[in-house]
Amino acid sequence: MNDLNNDEEINMLLAAEISEKALPGDLRQGLRRRLSERLEDSRRRHAGLITVRGRDGAWSDLKTGVQSKILREGAGGTSVLIRLDKGATLPVHRHRHLEEGIVLTGSMQMGELDLGTADYHVSAPGSRHDRITSRDGCLTYLRGTSLGNTMGLVVELLGGLVPGAGEAPVTITRNDGQWQAIAEGVEEKRLWRDGKQASRFIRFAPGSSLPGHAHAHDEETLVVDGEIFFGDLLVRSHEFHFAPAGTHHETLFSDTGALIFVHEGLPAVT
Repeated sequence: MNDLNNDEEINMLLAAEISEKALPGDLRQGLRRRLSERLEDSRRRHAGLITVRGRDGAWSDLKTGVQSKILREGAGGTSVLIRLDKGATLPVHRHRHLEEGIVLTGSMQMGELDLGTADYHVSAPGSRHDRITSRDGCLTYLRGTSLGNTMGLVVELLGGLVPGAGEAPVTITRNDGQWQAIAEGVEEKRLWRDGKQASRFIRFAPGSSLPGHAHAHDEETLVVDGEIFFGDLLVRSHEFHFAPAGTHHETLFSDTGALIFVHEGLPAVT
């Protein structure tokens, strides 16, 4: 799923393009060699980073009008894209993990709550979700679900039958919260934290950037809108990027502007 895995295909296409030109043999071979060296250098510098493109992965039918695509499975639940057709529903359920959701397109309704594009919703473990539906159809990113874990999903569905709502969820719409500047042309909006993990939106103006950094903890990113480079890696709207602990990000840069969601571990408090 890492785009660098496609470098052989890219290399072949570039080599074919070069071979069609009337270039001297030595120059053609030199260009091919330098392209291969740059691809290998990029692979080395981005080792360990995982990107799930729009074309990657498989969509599975959950029920009539509802599909899901698994992005990553972890100890804190699964990260997925959920696609609901107009009028489709998901049943009442009780969360095993902290579950975060962002509407990417369309709208989603949970009881009396009406969520639109770029709205954020977080539910605590043990809390109960009302039936979910979509008036217009929607695409949503969820982090912390039990999809992909059959037993966990059964537990969530059965838990939904037990009375009691649990801890109240928190919703932050696209117009809620405060943006704070963290670099020239870059702002963040804090969404949630518990001392061990935190989530935020980061908004890049066209041409803005953040410096590279190392990851002491896992970092998960979903591009809500726009395009952003992680070093040489271009990640587009609705695509997923994961940086495990111990990896490194080169400069983050957006030439078009971007809104990204970032969930990351926090340093232990001593």
